[in-house]
Amino acid sequence: MPPRIPGVQRLNTFSLCLRPAVNPSTPSLLPITQTASLSQKEKKRLAKQDPYRWAQMQQRKNAHLERREVIEAERKARLGDPVRGITTPFVESFDFAGQAPLSKPPVDEDGNPIEEPHPLPTSPHILNNLISKGELDAAIENAYALTKPMSSEYTMLHPEELERKNQEHEELHGKAVEALQRIVDLEKGSSKDRRHANIRRCVETFGRHETDLTLPPKPLSRGQLKEERPVRGGPDTGSSEVQIAILTAKIRALANELEKGRGYRDKVGKRGLRLMVHKRQRLLAYMERKERGSARWQHMMEKLGLSESNYKGQITL
Repeated sequence: MPPRIPGVQRLNTFSLCLRPAVNPSTPSLLPITQTASLSQKEKKRLAKQDPYRWAQMQQRKNAHLERREVIEAERKARLGDPVRGITTPFVESFDFAGQAPLSKPPVDEDGNPIEEPHPLPTSPHILNNLISKGELDAAIENAYALTKPMSSEYTMLHPEELERKNQEHEELHGKAVEALQRIVDLEKGSSKDRRHANIRRCVETFGRHETDLTLPPKPLSRGQLKEERPVRGGPDTGSSEVQIAILTAKIRALANELEKGRGYRDKVGKRGLRLMVHKRQRLLAYMERKERGSARWQHMMEKLGLSESNYKGQITL
């Protein structure tokens, strides 16, 4: 057995062994480089020993940190907020239920607009109380015909009486039309009325009964045969893109309310927002597996301003 050489008497806590190693380590042929993380003591020693080199190191580090911040800011701007996404004209029109032709620009402290308003997509045919403009016009025309005074033997002998009745009928009909227009005006409706209108807009925009006629179908994979699908019996209200669009409208409305006043203390509202965001995340992940790269997927993502930040990773509120 090889002898052991005792160490210094004052440092008697260790001893030097001359026994050869069982598995000698493989010599590294790479050059010795400086590690990325230095201890505080090493930093002080390096700054005192070579101040010029230390200043260069700090300058390179600050430049790298600034560039990293710029890249991170660009990435966040490109992906958008995980809750709101990227604000598009269609998403911004949710605030007005598709009735305002121009956006509402932000203002400064003095009330002056910061930027110019831009046009928004509108849906003037959608009215309050779940009716459309065509239904209202048909009802007004029918009511006008039913309430119009009819000629009789008495009015034939007294034409001024028939003229008076017709004039009175026109005045009453005008008042009734004005009252109906006020009732069905969405600008005077509540948030619930705007939500119902936005749901109808989402069904009309993303429903497959409409997109199947305008968007090209998803290309078939190798060996896959084209299937004849049955004719739809009505509007598409249950497809993934329609549900995602409806959830996006609800999320935007609730997020706007939580930002007002003391909304930050609304725990029930925050829980509801978190549930809707996570439900939309699951639907987006499912649709990505089924429709990734199709025209339907691109149309939905561009129209709603969604990105990978809305369905990949963990979303915390």
